[in-house]
Amino acid sequence: MSSPVGTILGGRYEIDEVIGRGGMSTVYRAHDLTLERWVAVKIMHREVARESEQLERFRREAKSIAKLSSPYVVGVIDADEQDQTPYIVLEYVEGQTLKQRIRDFKRLEIAEAVAFAIEIARGLQAAHERHIVHRDVKPQNVLLDEHGAARVTDFGIARQLNDESLTADGRVLGTTDYVSPEQALGHDVTPQSDLYSLGVVLFEMLTGDVPFHGENQVAVAMCHVRDELPDVQQLRPEVSTVLATVVDTATAKDLDVRYRDAAEMIADLEEALAVETARSGHITGEATAVFESLPRETRQRVGVKMSHPWRWLALIAVGAVIVVGAFAFIARNAQRGTGTDNARAGDGLTAVSLSASSAQAYDPAGDNNEHDDEAAFAVDRSPSTIWSTEDYLGGNLAKPGLGLAIDARPSLEARAIDIVSPTPGWSGRIFAANGSEPPPSIDDPNWTEVGSVPSATARTRAQLNTGGTAFRWYLVWIERFAPGQSTVEISEVFLYR
Repeated sequence: MSSPVGTILGGRYEIDEVIGRGGMSTVYRAHDLTLERWVAVKIMHREVARESEQLERFRREAKSIAKLSSPYVVGVIDADEQDQTPYIVLEYVEGQTLKQRIRDFKRLEIAEAVAFAIEIARGLQAAHERHIVHRDVKPQNVLLDEHGAARVTDFGIARQLNDESLTADGRVLGTTDYVSPEQALGHDVTPQSDLYSLGVVLFEMLTGDVPFHGENQVAVAMCHVRDELPDVQQLRPEVSTVLATVVDTATAKDLDVRYRDAAEMIADLEEALAVETARSGHITGEATAVFESLPRETRQRVGVKMSHPWRWLALIAVGAVIVVGAFAFIARNAQRGTGTDNARAGDGLTAVSLSASSAQAYDPAGDNNEHDDEAAFAVDRSPSTIWSTEDYLGGNLAKPGLGLAIDARPSLEARAIDIVSPTPGWSGRIFAANGSEPPPSIDDPNWTEVGSVPSATARTRAQLNTGGTAFRWYLVWIERFAPGQSTVEISEVFLYR
């Protein structure tokens, strides 16, 4: 098939023009003579078709995406071979790639970037539910249709999770600008690897550039293995901490910290879109359609109808005040989540950056209100701000205890905790649990004791034993006050992995 333009494949698809080229194939626009429509035809390069492994990978692409049914994935229509050259027929998407849009606009509107990330994540979720990992998520493989919606394409190096036939050589596949650390090292690739790459794509949409540059692809890949991504809020200060935390969690090197599945990342992206919408006071284009697809309770936090701007402009100001007020402190004090300022690593420990809203008071045997509004001060990385218990005269709690629960979402196998307290002498224990909320009682069997604080000092380090389990919640449980104490104060809590 030396001159495919004008060729009719399978007696049906008339090749019209080249619309894209890759290492394995060339993509053409073609006319479907049977259904009178445009399609995209990916024809494998003849020299590549001679390699049995590449031919199998190409065939597998067709089988993989033919199983998918999602508005966020470019679907397969047909697949066959002609003159010993395989080809795949896909939906024809009239529009540009996400990479082209980034080149045109540099940094995208924040709400638009989040909307695109949600749609990409939804496409990946559909693939992952079919046990298919894309392995090459990048803006070049995201098409923006005529309505502006993002659709994932080019599953050319995708493989099913249960297919081990082509992984024995351990070769690194994928584009190194977006490659996950485990993929760069030739380790097993999982859905979490796609989420890492999506996190890098989101970083690029927000900042206008990929996070790492190097002399060659290997150097860039090693940056993904060794180096933290640059702080997205330093590069673009108007990005909310909620959204910055999504980038951080998606691109975490530690798989216990990274999003475990697309559903978790989608939930946080939807929350971020609501926050960014309320902060900006308006959204346009595809972000509007994606906003309207969010869960009802998420949309209600903004409290507006985005489809009728003349009706909601006044209302959104109210929503913006509410949300911005809730996050103003976070935005002023947090960096890459809460950051790790004043942490004391060493001994093989690495401090973890927590969400700025991760701390909450825990008082199940009392009135469930233990200065809740001050809880964020325990993770704001400012020694001058303090969470304190209520005043208990004579130190008499008259209940089993109270404390602070720290959300290490999605989960963390913590090895140690530091508690900075201006009121030393109190004692207690450290518990851990999983679940969307902390267990409702300290006696709940879902709590696991992982450490103790026999007598708190100004800065107490408690070693934790999680038994190899990653937990979402870590509870500083205060059981006894020191003699003469009527309150306990905590200015900082640090978790280490």
